[in-house]
Amino acid sequence: MDHRGAEFATIVRESLENLAKIVQTSGAVALYPASGSGGWEAAIVNTLSPGDRVLMFETGHFSNLWKHVAERFGIYVDYLPGSWRRGVVVEDVEAKLSEDKDYHYRAVMLVHNETATGTTSKISEVRKAMNRLGHPALLMVDAVSSLGSIDYRHDEWEVDVMVASSQKGLMLPPGLAINAISDKALAAGNTAKLPRSYWDWKEILALSRNGFFPYTPSINLIYGLQEALHMLLEEGLQNVFCRHQRHSQATRAAVGAWGLDLVCEEPTEYSNTVTAVFMPQGYSADALRADILSKFDMSLGAGLSKLADKVFRIGHLGHFNDLMLAGTLAGVEMGLRSSDVPHNRGGLMAALDSLAKNLNHAPSRPK
Repeated sequence: MDHRGAEFATIVRESLENLAKIVQTSGAVALYPASGSGGWEAAIVNTLSPGDRVLMFETGHFSNLWKHVAERFGIYVDYLPGSWRRGVVVEDVEAKLSEDKDYHYRAVMLVHNETATGTTSKISEVRKAMNRLGHPALLMVDAVSSLGSIDYRHDEWEVDVMVASSQKGLMLPPGLAINAISDKALAAGNTAKLPRSYWDWKEILALSRNGFFPYTPSINLIYGLQEALHMLLEEGLQNVFCRHQRHSQATRAAVGAWGLDLVCEEPTEYSNTVTAVFMPQGYSADALRADILSKFDMSLGAGLSKLADKVFRIGHLGHFNDLMLAGTLAGVEMGLRSSDVPHNRGGLMAALDSLAKNLNHAPSRPK
């Protein structure tokens, strides 16, 4: 398809309109040929200047990566340490911002859902804390593994810049980065002094209003995005969120029955898209993952950074249903047994009981 033609322009305009519905915003949305890391870079270079100070929180592997990107642009990052078992502690946000009497922090940057740990932070509570203090910092949120799966409300939560990508809840291969942008963030671009060309919001937003890009776009991925957004909107966002919640509850029921420990230690922060599980002391998560892949042709997520070989991760997001979850958990339980990992039997049955108990709350899928 000709990416300069009218047919493709119609697809782009429709996709951006529907993407705004998923983000729950009436504001600007930029779509880049890139990974989520590109979305991070776009958020930084369009709003900040060298030497600016930002507040970030150590919630896991991906908060670390975003910190490193910011530092490479000469941004001073005040990085609050964390255990990797909790999300952002709202009281810590309020305490740090209350000390910032002269408003040196230009942005508060956090990960909504930490893919590495299965932990979700309370974005709305962070915004309320910022508003209580009247702090003018921008609020920037990584929603890579939450958008389209966990409730994310860009306008209601007054997020200034959201970063997301195509390969999680939007059910596509990697290759599309997304920014949702508030008017306040757009205004910050007028004084931001970091160099930008590829990532310049002004240029890409101006052209995409008419369905075009300042460079060659990811044509096939945008064609797929059109259909993915149709699927999500046809099912209904609240039904999508309910489905992910049911699957996460059933997964945690299985883990509890196996007698294994979750990485996330705060029940109100359990992720609805991924469950990270500790191996028993002295047992290798990578060996278990290799055994399951070899014997049952199923791939589990690896532990990342300091959780390497200690944790395996079960993804339950996107185009996923009860039978797929049951098959996944059966594969894990067979793998635990095959690898002689100490565990209690009955995890799969606990998950099935959880799904059956909540069957009345399961949305019917569109045909």
